[in-house]
Amino acid sequence: MKWYNVGKIVNTHGVRGEVRVISRTDFPEQRYAKGSELGLFLPKSKEPIHLVVASHRKHKNFDLLTFENHPNLNDVEHYRDGILKVAHEHLEALEENEFYLHEIIGCEVVDLAGATIGKVTEIITTGANDVWAVQPEKGKTHYIPYIEDVVKEVDVENKKIIIDPLEGLLS
Repeated sequence: MKWYNVGKIVNTHGVRGEVRVISRTDFPEQRYAKGSELGLFLPKSKEPIHLVVASHRKHKNFDLLTFENHPNLNDVEHYRDGILKVAHEHLEALEENEFYLHEIIGCEVVDLAGATIGKVTEIITTGANDVWAVQPEKGKTHYIPYIEDVVKEVDVENKKIIIDPLEGLLS
């Protein structure tokens, strides 16, 4: 089964079984909704602990979660530093021209003429638009903005992206 990161438990919060989560998802309302199923991967464990979200609320820069059958601090204090993940079958369909990070990372990027530029190694969220770090076989990393003027086609099935680089983008 494939799992995808949604957050990291960094601490507990209070005595009623809440945990502080640094979120790594663009969909916290869906991922942390009451009844959502998550896998908790602890640093020294191979198998995930299956958890069901009992409650979710925002507090400062954190998402605070409780889990079913975990009513107090003692039930969750050993979850610190655990990574919360969602199973592949729980991923929702996205709208047109929206992609999950795992679908883009590893894609080969080519220009309109078919020349290979490199592979996407990282996605940087800037606020206005995402920027894809593209590493060629040799040389420095290129930073490709995910905007309509540059990215012409994304084929996640074949892991291929076609771009029309703006002048100076690849230099």
